[in-house]
Amino acid sequence: MGLLDQATTPLGRLVVALTAIHALPGKEIQTLHTCGLDPSRGTLEVRRGLLRHTLYLEELTHQLAADWTAYRHHRWPVSSDPHLLVTQKTAVDPDHPTVSRGTLSGSLPRGLTLSGLRQDRILNEAAENADPLRLMRLFGITEKTAMHYVTAAHPERTAKLPR
Repeated sequence: MGLLDQATTPLGRLVVALTAIHALPGKEIQTLHTCGLDPSRGTLEVRRGLLRHTLYLEELTHQLAADWTAYRHHRWPVSSDPHLLVTQKTAVDPDHPTVSRGTLSGSLPRGLTLSGLRQDRILNEAAENADPLRLMRLFGITEKTAMHYVTAAHPERTAKLPR
């Protein structure tokens, strides 16, 4: 509770939402592209190698993404960097590097980590709904990872499964 209030920048608020709501890992957040954000459909495409995972943005993340893109355009109006998230340095770099993990981590409220927020989100969903298929569809995770979270959230239900 209150994570968004503790994030002080538009970048920080969007990173918190992408991690704590949609459980995106830091590496994927770094590589998001502006062309992957479709405000009219309320979606964000995440590239995973040759695969694509579509996030359906709820109202809060949709608004935070709109706030970020407005801020980005106002701050760096001529930036040609294709990445959704940029900094003062990366916005004007002709090589178009991704934002650093340190930048993403530094935008989070003190004491939190990207991986910790992501794990908490997936575990919370597994505790609410012990369906591994739902976890796989919602977060784009593998069967093994989904089962790991279901087992952690409901050890009493999975104690008798063959290993």
